[in-house]
Amino acid sequence: MLGLKLLTDPRWANIAESNLEEILTDHAWCEQKAASNAITLITNNSEHEDLVHELAAIAIEEMEHFKMVVDIIKKRGYTLGRERADDYVNQLFKFMKKDGSRNQAFIDRLLFAAMIEARSCERFRVLSQNIKDEELKKFYYDLMVSEANHYTTFLNFAKQYTIDVDVDKRWKEWLEFEGELIQSYGKKEAIHG
Repeated sequence: MLGLKLLTDPRWANIAESNLEEILTDHAWCEQKAASNAITLITNNSEHEDLVHELAAIAIEEMEHFKMVVDIIKKRGYTLGRERADDYVNQLFKFMKKDGSRNQAFIDRLLFAAMIEARSCERFRVLSQNIKDEELKKFYYDLMVSEANHYTTFLNFAKQYTIDVDVDKRWKEWLEFEGELIQSYGKKEAIHG
């Protein structure tokens, strides 16, 4: 369904589970950044009422997820560490087209968001199916469903609002780029790492 070119090796879940405090901290900050991205899209495209409405709900949901992860961290006696740089997301950001028309930049920002949500959804599936911790299995399953909804929302808005972008063609380019990029990841305790 997601169209990802390379699936995560299930053994990545063992790496993640070996340092839950680190993966949970990284995950918390991923949720915060996802909320910020939705807000940026709203700020830059406020003329689209349906987008504002849907992305406001996503931003709130992402911050609810942030709080849920922070609550798990606290409950387990861990500490929320400082925000982590996300090299994977930074590489995707570099791939995003920032020149061209306003519409091209808008559509690529939506595809950027869809790509991150797709990979996060896939990683949450791997965690839900492969870690031993029963509480986190269920937690990551529920988040997987949520991320899949976000992915389709961003992709659908890209298709709805395109003026001068062949969204299907550009999405294939995103999938190809991400398929190459992700080969360098999956070796550390980070959602995209």
